[in-house]
Amino acid sequence: MPIDVAKAVSAEPRTAALSWGHKDIQLYHLGVGAGVPATDPDELRYTLESKLHVLPSFATVAGGGMAVAGGMSAPGIDVDLAAVLHGGQTVQLHRAIPLAGDATQTSKVAAVYDKGKAAVIVLRSDVADADGPLWTCDTRIFVRGEGGFGGDRGPADRLEPPAREPDLTVDRAIREDQALLYRLSGDWNPLHADPEFAKVAGFDRPILHGLCSYGIALKAVVDTALGGDVARVRSYATRFAGIVFPGETLRIRMWREQDSVQLLATAVERDDAPVLTETVVKHD
Repeated sequence: MPIDVAKAVSAEPRTAALSWGHKDIQLYHLGVGAGVPATDPDELRYTLESKLHVLPSFATVAGGGMAVAGGMSAPGIDVDLAAVLHGGQTVQLHRAIPLAGDATQTSKVAAVYDKGKAAVIVLRSDVADADGPLWTCDTRIFVRGEGGFGGDRGPADRLEPPAREPDLTVDRAIREDQALLYRLSGDWNPLHADPEFAKVAGFDRPILHGLCSYGIALKAVVDTALGGDVARVRSYATRFAGIVFPGETLRIRMWREQDSVQLLATAVERDDAPVLTETVVKHD
C-alpha cells in the first residue's frame, strides 16, 4: 500500500529553516488582491512598508510554503502527485506575524484518514522563532484512490451556513494575472499557469490556487467584519470545495457570531459554485 499509516504517523518530525522580510509580505498581499485602489489608506497597510501589517494567511507561504512539499515526501507516504488535491487548511496564530523573521518549522504527518475511495493526510507544521511559537498550520491533503485500508474515517461533522441571510456580502474580482502573481510566493505548480498542463489535468484553462482564494477571503473578512485589524484573527479554517478561474468574481458571504465569522465563498459567474465552505475565522 502506498501509504503506510503507522510509519507515516510515527515518523520523527522534520525541521526546516524559514525566513522572510517585508518584500515577501508585500508580494503575498499583492498576490491575494491587495493594492486596489493603490492609494487607498486601507490598502497601503498591505502594500507600503512604512504602514505594513501582516495578513495571517501569510503563514501558508512564509519561507516558500515548505510544509506540503516536506509532508508528501515523509516516510510512509508514496503517492501519485497527480491524484493529490488540497482538501482544507487551518492556520492558528499564537501571536502576530512579524514583518521580518527567522524561524524553525517542525512538520509531521498528524493523521491519515480512510475515506473509502480516497485517503486524507493531515500535515501539521509548528513554526517558532527565538521568542517562542508563532503559528500552527494543519494542511489536509486528499489523495484519490488511496482509501479502503480500514482506517479511521476522521471527523464527519459538516458545518452548514446559518439559516439566515448573511450579515455581509462582498465581491472580489480576480485579475486575469492573479495566479501568475500569487505563484511568485512559492507555489510553482504549472496547473496555475500553463494552459497545456491544465488541459491534461482536466481543466479548460489554468485555475487559481486554492490558497490564493483562502487569502482573498480572509482579507475581505479583516477589511469588513474586523475593522481592518489583522491582530484580531486567532485562527482561520476552510474546506476547499471548488475551483476559481482567473478573471472570475469571488463572492464572500459572512455571518457574524459572538467570537467568529463564518463565511461561504462562491464563483459568481458559474451560478455561485462553492469555492470555500465550512470556513470560520475565530477572532478576539
